[in-house]
Amino acid sequence: MTSLLWLVPLLPLLGFVINGLGRNSLSKGVVGFIGSGVVFASFIISVCLFFELSSSATKQFTINLFDWINVGNLNIPLSFLYDPLSAIMLLIITGIGFLIHVYSTAYMHEDAGFGKFFSYLNLFIFFMLILVLGSNYIVMFIGWEGVGLCSYLLIGFWFTNSSYASAAKKAFIMNRIGDLGFLLGVFLLFNFFGSVEFAKIFPQAANMLPGNETIAVIAILLFIGACGKSAQLPLFTWLPDAMAGPTPVSALIHAATMVTAGIYMIARSSVLFDLAPIAQHIIAIIGAATALIAALIALTQTDIKKVLAYSTVSQLGYMFLGLGVGAYTGSFFHVLTHAFFKALLFLGAGAVIHSLHHEQDMRQMGGLKSKLKITFATMMIGTIAIAGLPPFSGFFSKDEILAHTYEHSKILWAIGVFTAFLTAFYMFRMMFLTFYGKFRGSHHTEEHIHESPKAMTTPLVVLAILAAIGGIINIPHVFDGNEWLSHWLSGAKVTQNHLSLSHTTEFTLMGVSVLAAILAILFARAKYVTRAEVPVTDEAPRSVLEKISYHKFYLDEIYDTLIRKPLDVLSRFFYRIVDKKVIDGLVNGFGWTANEGSKGLRLLQSGNVGFYIFMMVFGIVALLLYTYLSIA
Repeated sequence: MTSLLWLVPLLPLLGFVINGLGRNSLSKGVVGFIGSGVVFASFIISVCLFFELSSSATKQFTINLFDWINVGNLNIPLSFLYDPLSAIMLLIITGIGFLIHVYSTAYMHEDAGFGKFFSYLNLFIFFMLILVLGSNYIVMFIGWEGVGLCSYLLIGFWFTNSSYASAAKKAFIMNRIGDLGFLLGVFLLFNFFGSVEFAKIFPQAANMLPGNETIAVIAILLFIGACGKSAQLPLFTWLPDAMAGPTPVSALIHAATMVTAGIYMIARSSVLFDLAPIAQHIIAIIGAATALIAALIALTQTDIKKVLAYSTVSQLGYMFLGLGVGAYTGSFFHVLTHAFFKALLFLGAGAVIHSLHHEQDMRQMGGLKSKLKITFATMMIGTIAIAGLPPFSGFFSKDEILAHTYEHSKILWAIGVFTAFLTAFYMFRMMFLTFYGKFRGSHHTEEHIHESPKAMTTPLVVLAILAAIGGIINIPHVFDGNEWLSHWLSGAKVTQNHLSLSHTTEFTLMGVSVLAAILAILFARAKYVTRAEVPVTDEAPRSVLEKISYHKFYLDEIYDTLIRKPLDVLSRFFYRIVDKKVIDGLVNGFGWTANEGSKGLRLLQSGNVGFYIFMMVFGIVALLLYTYLSIA
């Protein structure tokens, strides 16, 4: 069955080609069927491969498609690595990808670019699969760059809106900054290990001792790549702006797949990062800072998608915090549970926006609980899961990260718990403003509120079930669980750092985080349900702290002042002085010299035969004189 692995990425690629070429000729029903069908077929194959791998004694298979680059000592095959880590990623990408494709058939049905949209979605799935299946860093980098391209196409899908096009360019450029770090890290890997193949690098690294400076530089460079793709400080500001894309794009790219690519890459390279303690410290600190700052920003946002966007950034910070303290399994576990509840929340938000005729401001919502019953129920499950309340999935993955963090650093643990408090508050704030109280929009909009079609609600129900029960895949020993995911990932050589805390300490830590979440929920309920407070309008005065949060710590303005404007000044200097005066001056100078010289030389072409004979004789005399002087 593993011989069919190549079909998993090939089918979405075929969907891209068919829908791309037939976008103006195929009906929307056919486009939706092809776009969703190829991803579903990939999912079925992925499920079959997963069960085959689980029953096999061998846990790693390399499928060599062909030799791609073979120059000197550099040998890079186009090959796939199928092991427990990539097996789980295939299920996430194709499974949740299929649900989002089905959802999109209804959400995007009225859009004129329906066929183009599905071709882009299929292309994204293809590149994401290449990223997680690559058996070396170069093949991974192809997928890495491919999903960056697709994110640009999908974020700027409605490119006639200049702000949407700018958001797409911002995402593309900020990702390129991180990608440069990734590429430099790969160059250093080849220089140090003589290969870019996982199978050749990791066994060498496993025999090394921590503290090697080159490995530390490599780890930091790879982390810079992860910062760009997975939206960490200081490269996270592109992700909230990426909400300019259609809501299914937000669910697919910015919740379930692309933004987790950095976590996947570091988990895959865990043996390298374990050799670089300084890099791990940096990852943990940046992860905690990102989680906290994004959560503080989410507190005051009024756009329902922006709240979820900053929530995604914050949760990604949690995952990097886990990676930094060595909780690779816990971070990957949170990747799984986050894929369930965040895709659910984004699609639920899309259902709300769809029912309100594209209204995204929560100040114009309210009272939707009785009118959008399925959407409300499923989003509530997702909200409880992300808040970390037992027994929902987010509780198990979040507390595994917090437990490892407590063992590593009490300060980082305190930041993590406070961030969990903020997460529960702003998520239930979103739910209360959207679904509780009275409707605050126009009377016309209220009359047309309706539940979404089954193509949109069915994926919500499936994701809600996964968000509720997904934690069972790694129930810790403290609950008499067998930590299945930890055992499964050990087959992929992902580093396993086991807790040394007592059960009493673990229960205490869980109790503290759950209590923090409950207090946050009660506070949010008192503020937005009991007192029925509504966020102020943009014109109304805010406190200093509210202004800082609402304006996103002025990070975009800071970047604009410190980076963009100086670069604009520098570019104008190079344009006006270096380009126009030096380069153009040099080129134009040659032209001017030829032109002016020709004006003088053309006077020699007088048409006077006598003058021509004189010049000929003059030339002969000059040649004879030159020959005589040369001999003398």
